Parts: sequence; structure tokens; C-alpha cells
Amino acid sequence: MMPFARRVRRFLAGALLTLLLAPVALILPLRWLAPATSAFMLEYRYLGGGERRDYDYRWVDWNAVSPWAPLAMVAAEDQKFPLHNGFDIESIQDALASTGERMRGASTISQQTVKNLYLWPGRSFVRKGVEAWLTVYLELLLPKKRILEVYLNVAELGPGIYGVDAASRNHFRKPALQLSPHEAALLAAVLPNPLQMSAGKPSAYVRQRAAWIERQMRALGGPHYLAQL
Repeated sequence: MMPFARRVRRFLAGALLTLLLAPVALILPLRWLAPATSAFMLEYRYLGGGERRDYDYRWVDWNAVSPWAPLAMVAAEDQKFPLHNGFDIESIQDALASTGERMRGASTISQQTVKNLYLWPGRSFVRKGVEAWLTVYLELLLPKKRILEVYLNVAELGPGIYGVDAASRNHFRKPALQLSPHEAALLAAVLPNPLQMSAGKPSAYVRQRAAWIERQMRALGGPHYLAQL
């Protein structure tokens, strides 16, 4: 019989190997394949407190999306996206001393992509730790352009509405390829709370936030800002 200490060492080695390799198996296929669903979609479908709910999720490739849509998301959520390696250290440092909107500002598009795909809402240290671990792998295994493409398709943009194409068709009756700068900004403006805010029927706050996003889009230099991805 194998000594207890050796069994413990083998167990720990296996656990470490799983910890290192499982994220690769989870994330690497996204380099070529569209995700079939996401954790947020499944939560919406099955954890609504009542009957199973349908959701609208329509994957579209990068070239089938208006160039204003990814720019609006970056302008609204993570203006340093082309420059960082998954974490905006400066924003994290700022967020440690603040709350509310600033806390959201510390979360990059890469982190939000991981959260939407694999995790659950909330700000617990456990969830943030898992999010950070998976974000490292996401940045290592996927090009920046692919990360943003995935985010554009899985971001929650309304109750049961996931991705810019589903949101564009629901709110503006057009495919994502035809989004104007203003419409793209409206979609990005609801991201702080897509279950309460609407791009199709924007409140005064959403309109004000969309106007700010449009100014940021111009300040970044337009879609050319993402040409380096």
C-alpha cells in the first residue's frame, strides 16, 4: 500500500496540474469557436425564480459588426484595452480607495468577458480571485481582437439580450453591422445595469452617458484606435 505522505503528494500534484491545465481546455477553444452559451445566459434561463426563460443570443463575426460598436464598448468600459495585459493596475489602485462606479471602472473588458462566460455576479473575493486567474489565461491564449469579439457577443445588453447583434435587432430593428455611432454609444451606455436601463427607450441618464461615450469615441480617434488589435 502506498504510504500516506506519497498519496498526499500525488493528490496535490494532480490538483495543481488540473488547476494549471483546466483553464486551457476551457478557454483555448474560444480562439476558433463561438461559445454556445455563457454562465450569465444560463443563470437568466434557469434562476429567474419561475419558469424557464428564453434569451436572445446571436453570434456575429467581427466583420459583421459596425466598427463603432467595439469602439463604444472600449470607450465606455476600458479605454486602455489595447494597451494592458488584462488588468488596469492604475484603475485597480484607484478603486481600492473608492466605491460605486469607480469599482466597475477597475474591471477590464478581459475580466468582464471571463465573468460573463464562466462566473456569477457579485464582488466576493473568491469570485474576483477566480476571475483574475482565468483572465491571465484569456490574455495568454486569445488575441486582443478575439477577446473583444467574444465580449461583443456575450455582453448582457438587456433582459435576456446578449451581444450587440441581438441588442441592435431588438432595440433598433437593424443588424449590428448597421449601427451608427450614436446607437453603438446607447448600447454601451446600459452596461452598468442592463437589466434596468434600455438603449431602445433611453432614460435621461442613459442619453447623458451615451453622449459622454460619443465624446470619448471621438477623443480616442474613432475606429482607427482599434486598428492595432
